[in-house]
Amino acid sequence: MDLTFTFEQDELREQARAFLAGRPEPAWEELAELGWTGVSIAEDAGGAGLSFVEEAVLFEELGRALYHGPYFSTVALALPALPADLRAEVAAGETSWTLALAPLVSDLDTADRIAIVGGDGIYELEGAEREVLATTDGSRPLGVVRGGEPGRLLAPTGVLAEIRARALTALALESCGVAGRALELAIEHVSTREQFGRPIGAYQAVSHRLADAYTQLELSRSLALWAAWCVAESDEQATVAAAAAKSSAAETAVAVCETAIQVHGGIGFTWEHELHRLYKRALGIESFIASGTRLRADVAGALLDGKRNMASDATSAPVAVRQGG
Repeated sequence: MDLTFTFEQDELREQARAFLAGRPEPAWEELAELGWTGVSIAEDAGGAGLSFVEEAVLFEELGRALYHGPYFSTVALALPALPADLRAEVAAGETSWTLALAPLVSDLDTADRIAIVGGDGIYELEGAEREVLATTDGSRPLGVVRGGEPGRLLAPTGVLAEIRARALTALALESCGVAGRALELAIEHVSTREQFGRPIGAYQAVSHRLADAYTQLELSRSLALWAAWCVAESDEQATVAAAAAKSSAAETAVAVCETAIQVHGGIGFTWEHELHRLYKRALGIESFIASGTRLRADVAGALLDGKRNMASDATSAPVAVRQGG
């Protein structure tokens, strides 16, 4: 296993960062024009035929930019359940999806179509009422769906293990992007803000905290990249790796954002500063799908039982087709 990025992957990261710096909330059609919506979709379905590793690069950059749109819900959640003809529509930017894995559904305000788990399959949900809720992170609102009827059968529930691994890994990578941006802002601030005649970053009480934050971030990022490799290679450890990565990276993002806010002093607590938005995204990710405490318990349980995966956990509690009455 080689976690070194190729020249093409590094170039993709640079292009994504430059694009998102100017367009933090691009339209779905713009992402399709860039080829981002079809990265891991087969070439004969209009995609690029690449792997989840390339998508991992994009998830990290989208997290850094606090992207507001259905990329996570479509590519991480719904894509493995979609048949070839619907994947072609995604690659072309014609439609986007979200998948209801729990009562609170992500990206309901931007996704075109909804998939839902019911019985022994994953179905498209038709005629449902959507209600988008106010959440801490306004860039990724959650909502509920009510009523509706199951339409086309998309996939059997056996694909839920892959979906869970992709989703948790994507959230881990987004967390790394959030933490990386927060740390970048903190380093920039302490390098220019002077107190007693020199930058405050020269004081060990500040520099040591940021060094610890950097170390913590790099450890979590390595774990997230390992999980991305496992997902891309369909490795049997993918579910364990993804759970460990999300647990580590999400909590790291929260901790790094808190450190960044503190070293900024009073300005870090203001609504005008970018940090509070990064902090809210970190808090939202940490609690979404499963908390770090729950995920660590799942990983420990699997390892103590001598298992290298947690495939059975992904299908333990499917959501009913009807939500909210």
